[in-house]
Amino acid sequence: MSDSNTTDITNPSTFILRGIPGLEAAHVWISIPFCTIYAIAILGNFTILFIIKMEQSLRAPMYYFLCMLAVTDLILSTATLPKMLSIFWFNSREINFSACLTQMYFIHCFTMMDSGILVAMALDRYMAICDPLRHSTILTNSVVAKIELAVVLRCGISALPYPFLVRRWPYCRTNLIPHSFCEHMAVVNLACGDTHLSGYYGFFVLFSVIGLDVLFITVSYIKILRDIFSLHTKDARLKTFGTCSSHLCCILSFYLPEFFSSLTHRFGHKVPLHVLVLIANVYLLAPPLLHPIIYGVSTKQIRDRLLKHFTRKGTYFFYPGTQALCRDGW
Repeated sequence: MSDSNTTDITNPSTFILRGIPGLEAAHVWISIPFCTIYAIAILGNFTILFIIKMEQSLRAPMYYFLCMLAVTDLILSTATLPKMLSIFWFNSREINFSACLTQMYFIHCFTMMDSGILVAMALDRYMAICDPLRHSTILTNSVVAKIELAVVLRCGISALPYPFLVRRWPYCRTNLIPHSFCEHMAVVNLACGDTHLSGYYGFFVLFSVIGLDVLFITVSYIKILRDIFSLHTKDARLKTFGTCSSHLCCILSFYLPEFFSSLTHRFGHKVPLHVLVLIANVYLLAPPLLHPIIYGVSTKQIRDRLLKHFTRKGTYFFYPGTQALCRDGW
C-alpha cells in the first residue's frame, strides 16, 4: 500500500508508520540511542530477574514486585522498539491493522501495569516503615500473588476498549500514522465520523486508573514521611528514607515523562510534531531503561549480590585453582 493512499480506506488492511516525522533523513542516527536503550533495558531487567531468582535472601514482597516490574518492562519495550528499529534501519513502515491494534493494547495494558506495580510497591514500603511488626504477617506470599493478579486483571480489562473502539471506526482519510508506533490518538485521528468516545475513554482511564494510582502513592508517602520525620535521630531518618529512595526514583522516572507527554499532546498545539513523537518515545522507553539501573545501583542487597556473583565468576575464570586453595585454608 503506497503512501499516497488517502481515500476509500474504510477497513484498512495495513497502516504505515512514519517513524519520526520530519526527521526521516536522521532515522539511522536516531536508531543508535534507541538500540542502545533497548539493549540496556533487556540486559538490565534480565539481570534483575536472574539475581532475585538465584538469591534465596531476596524472596520478599518488594523483590516479587520488582520481578513483576522487570517482566512488565521487558514486554513493554519489546512491544514497541523492534518495530521502531525496523523502521529506522530497513524503512519497514507497514504494520498490519490487527498487529497495530495488538501493539496499542500491549502499550496501554503494560503501561498501566507499571503504574499498578508501583502502587503495590508503595504499599510494601508503607507496611515496612509504618507497621513493621505486621509487614510479614500481612504481606504473605499468597497476598502478594493476589495483589499481582489484581493488577494484571485491572490493566488487562481496562486496556481492552482501546483496540475495540479503534476497530469500529471507519477510515476514509489516510492510512499514514504520523508516529513511530500505534499511538492511540494518532490512529483515532485518522478515522472518520464522531470519535469522541475514544477520547472520553482515554480521559476516563487517565483519571480513574493512573490518577487513583498517583493519589494512593501520594497518600502512602505522606504517611511514610510523617513516620520518618518522627524518628529521633538524623541517622535513623536517613537510613529509613534510604529504603524508599529506589522506589521514589522509579516513580519519578515513570510519572514525570507521562505527565509531560500528556500535557504536550493536549496543549502543545504549537510544538513541532517530531518533538511530540520524541517525547512520546521517551515516555515509553525511559522506565524500562531506568528501573533496573535505579534498583541495581541504589538497592544494596541487589548491588552486593551482583558484585559478589561477577567477582566470583571472574575469580574462577582467571584463577581456576582458587576454589581448591580456599578449601585448603589459603
